[in-house]
Amino acid sequence: MSARASRTVRAGRRTVQVHRPDKVLFPAHDGAPAYTKGDLVDYYRSVAAFMLPHLRGRPLMLQRQPDGLDGPRFMQKNTPEHYPEWIGRVELPKEGGTVCHTVCEDTAGLVYLADQACLTFHRWLSRTGSIDTPDRLVFDLDPPGAPEESGTSPDGTFAAVRRAARRLAELLDELGLPSAPMTTGSRGVHVVVPLNGRQDFGVVRQFAHDVADVLAAAHPDELTTAARKKDRGDRLYLDVQRNAYAQTAVAPFTVRALPGAPVAVPITWEQLDDPAVDARRWTIADAVDQARTNPWEGLMRRGRALGPARRRLAALRG
Repeated sequence: MSARASRTVRAGRRTVQVHRPDKVLFPAHDGAPAYTKGDLVDYYRSVAAFMLPHLRGRPLMLQRQPDGLDGPRFMQKNTPEHYPEWIGRVELPKEGGTVCHTVCEDTAGLVYLADQACLTFHRWLSRTGSIDTPDRLVFDLDPPGAPEESGTSPDGTFAAVRRAARRLAELLDELGLPSAPMTTGSRGVHVVVPLNGRQDFGVVRQFAHDVADVLAAAHPDELTTAARKKDRGDRLYLDVQRNAYAQTAVAPFTVRALPGAPVAVPITWEQLDDPAVDARRWTIADAVDQARTNPWEGLMRRGRALGPARRRLAALRG
């Protein structure tokens, strides 16, 4: 039987044409089935209600792989002219010019971008209406070892990630800041802190650096803030580099361009303690089930100012 040339998908008030839905984007791997473009579209449509609150109003960088994992990939910042007019856009300054970023506001946008073989959505930590003042702070806990592209199982390093995330959560709690973990779908965990969006990137990034420094100083044999890999040894890297203008972090519920189609999934702190949970625990086959449990219920609406936390951190540092 020949592959279908296209299919139509109803997404909210719009109908989106999906081209070559039977094209395999994720080949079968290690017991996991192959996933097609149609599977990717169906996943993003099913998870839209949970994912869109984390995307709306935010500039995106899109990881596209039109020929799937076995083909070339590219990171798309500028929105192509052929995208339909109903796809959101925002033009933002960069050094020497501007970039017209895509903004995904609805289910139809998610489906359309999946049809464009956008596997992974990387979002800004600020919104278009207040682009210089982020309302999210992200700590990326990145274990040592093989790069994510290798497909190496994260099991051997995830215990260190779990331990570091717990220590970070305890410190943030001491500073009066709520936080939530998210498996990245790759090798580590993001710890996300909701902010009130009133401090600029410079203040937020410096605060994140200071928190990471305090934690690394308390556990120097296990944690590091060294940006260069050669300086880290076998220590876990506390990465705060995403907290800056034009930097991005993978969005909750996005698929990663890795074998088996793992998904970046918000979890509870209790789930993090489950030995069955690691960075790639969920895939497009079951991530929507986790989404329906609403693991971050109410948390992202509790954005805090950094002033009190900065004073508490200064007192801790003496």
